[in-house]
Amino acid sequence: IRLLDPPLHEFLPPLEEAHDARMRQRIKTLTESNPMLGTRGCRLGIQWPEIYEMQVRAIARAAKAVHERGGDPPLVEIMHPLVGFREELRRLRELTERVMEEEAPGLEYLCGTMIELPRAALRAGEIAEVADFFSFGTNDLTQTALGMSRDDAEGKFLTFYLEDGVLERNPFEVLDQDGVGELMRIAVERGRETKPEIKLGICGEHGGEPSSVAFCHQIGLDYVSCSPYRVPLARLAAAQAVLQEAHRAEYVQTGG
Repeated sequence: IRLLDPPLHEFLPPLEEAHDARMRQRIKTLTESNPMLGTRGCRLGIQWPEIYEMQVRAIARAAKAVHERGGDPPLVEIMHPLVGFREELRRLRELTERVMEEEAPGLEYLCGTMIELPRAALRAGEIAEVADFFSFGTNDLTQTALGMSRDDAEGKFLTFYLEDGVLERNPFEVLDQDGVGELMRIAVERGRETKPEIKLGICGEHGGEPSSVAFCHQIGLDYVSCSPYRVPLARLAAAQAVLQEAHRAEYVQTGG
């Protein structure tokens, strides 16, 4: 379960609908010029911890209710988005542990983060010290690694780049294996150096694209997730990646 990720401005009413002077001033104060790189994700949870505490409390109560009604206790996985520093996740893990102990003591759960920033990929070793899993948010990681806003690139200069041969593929549809993929590879290696058992996966539209899924298998990810309509394709691509690896291994063993 990914905790709240949208930029702060999405929680604010439109300025023209605010009639109270204090509210209007507060909205102006909190409005950002580049909200996608501003107060969002874990930054929101650290500055206003009551927001994330409310979410974790709701998750814990829901999981506890399932168990009390006779169902198997679910293994809850709580994911903190946009972490770039170990200290961010350490604080939010502390919050998560405290609330889970208050609401559902003894309930098994995992606490991890999304890898959406180049710094998080490069410092994955230290972030893994306080994470049970990583999920690569490749939509945002592509934006931050390439310095491209998807909303501003697609249909504008990115279209020209593709038509003019600057790029062969749309990096928001097919994973940029040489750039974004290299950051992922570094994060996998450094994360597992610290914690060999750490669970690694990908979430985003790339999780349903065959060549991207094959790359994820190659670097050692445990799972991919994607939009529901892409699930059949993702399963097929994952199966093909495993079979191709087995075929290559057999080829090497038999000498061709």
